[in-house]
Amino acid sequence: MNLKTICLVLCLSFGLSSCDSPSVSVENPEQVRGISETGGSAAGDLGPPVGEPIIAIITSAPNVPPPIDRDWPAKVIVNLEMREVVMPISEGVDYMFWTFGGTVPGSFIRVRQGDTIEFNLANHPSSKMPHNIDLHAVTGPGGGASSSFTAPGFESQFIFKALNQGLFVYHCATAPVGMHVANGMYGLILVEPPEGLPPVDREYYVMQGEFYTVGRYREKGFQEFDMQKAIEENATYVLLNGSEGALLGDKALRANTGETIRLFVGNGGPNLISSFHVIGEIFDKVYTEGGSHYQENVQTTLIPAGGAAIVEFRTEVPGTLLMVDHSIFRAFNKGALGMIKVDGPENLAIYTGREVDSVYLGDKVNDLSIVAEITNSLFTTGEATIEQQIAAGEALFAGTCSVCHQLDGSGLVAVFPPLAGSDYFLADSTRAIDIILNGLSGPITVNGQLYDSIMPPMSQLNDDEIANILTYALNSWGNDDGRVSPEQVADVRASTERPPGAAQ
Repeated sequence: MNLKTICLVLCLSFGLSSCDSPSVSVENPEQVRGISETGGSAAGDLGPPVGEPIIAIITSAPNVPPPIDRDWPAKVIVNLEMREVVMPISEGVDYMFWTFGGTVPGSFIRVRQGDTIEFNLANHPSSKMPHNIDLHAVTGPGGGASSSFTAPGFESQFIFKALNQGLFVYHCATAPVGMHVANGMYGLILVEPPEGLPPVDREYYVMQGEFYTVGRYREKGFQEFDMQKAIEENATYVLLNGSEGALLGDKALRANTGETIRLFVGNGGPNLISSFHVIGEIFDKVYTEGGSHYQENVQTTLIPAGGAAIVEFRTEVPGTLLMVDHSIFRAFNKGALGMIKVDGPENLAIYTGREVDSVYLGDKVNDLSIVAEITNSLFTTGEATIEQQIAAGEALFAGTCSVCHQLDGSGLVAVFPPLAGSDYFLADSTRAIDIILNGLSGPITVNGQLYDSIMPPMSQLNDDEIANILTYALNSWGNDDGRVSPEQVADVRASTERPPGAAQ
């Protein structure tokens, strides 16, 4: 390091306005960045805060605070409250989340490199557990955890300087750490470079995390945390923004054609790596692991547990883009699925296909609130009318069965047998339950026509879901008789031997 560089570092460290070398102005970030090409801690101490303290704007996902509109380091006050809150994890399924700011993921925090952060952490009096916070943006032991242990009804405070630019995870680090994280205690803090990020049309906050419940995926009612599943890394749910459906339907992210989108994507873990992908787009830029440098023209980016990435792309055509963890069973069977709905005129020179539909999305394309309403009724009272079962079954059939058997139950000639007017299907409802649970392969004859295809086992469906699908099929397309109960499905499931690890 030469003499001028040493002098420059000392100027920055002590906030001096002049030295033998030219003064460093925060209006000229290239001078600052010249000390450390990585934008790291050597460049991050831009002197003491200037002006009056600023109360940080923090937001709940998928919203992001506005970009930093200043070119000087400030004292930024972050006020964050920890709450333990019962909220839906899926339709008809409740879970006790431990949260930063009352949401999962926790509130998004946005500061500038060189800022001095006063962090005020409160634990709501209704909490049952102590909590703290470890911010990966902190340079210091524990990331703030040792300074922020907070009992219910108490507050704590610590101060740190944001030395490194980038997108960083924060999470609770109170023992047992994995349990606190698995219950939803994580979020993102963005430390903008001194010159700010390049402007884009839209910014959104998306964070993946997995949950471990005693009950199966979509098993209705209140679900407890399962420590053994968490230790074995056998996630019941893998979710974007804390609940199945948080970014689907009316809650989808929005954009117009020709706009640039920046996604701040985090992975709270606590165990699984995310293979983040947007179906129907290619990332123009990916700031890998939330760092300073970007890769271009990326299809899928790995985000480690406790890591983050910034992805940017430009929308070209209208339609629904799907955000997924491309460890694909997590997307379609554990909930790691979100939508970006893009509006605007078609551009047939780029793409001539049709809108994404139920063939791709499965039951995620439908409003499953009616399914939850019926199955909640079954869970709490043990009763549901046949009309309720038919309504719930119709929504489930459209996403689960219609790709082969078709929405009108007609099947595909010589490929997939019909359910409408089917002598095979209508003859034995117990056999129909067994086929859904265990699958069927080999030749069968339906209405005098030979079919030789494969029905894969669908034992991941709950008893009430199978009962509702079959009740709908037994009373649709001219079929006018029959009803299946969850108890009948449970009996068939219990009598079926399965290899270890198979869905029960």
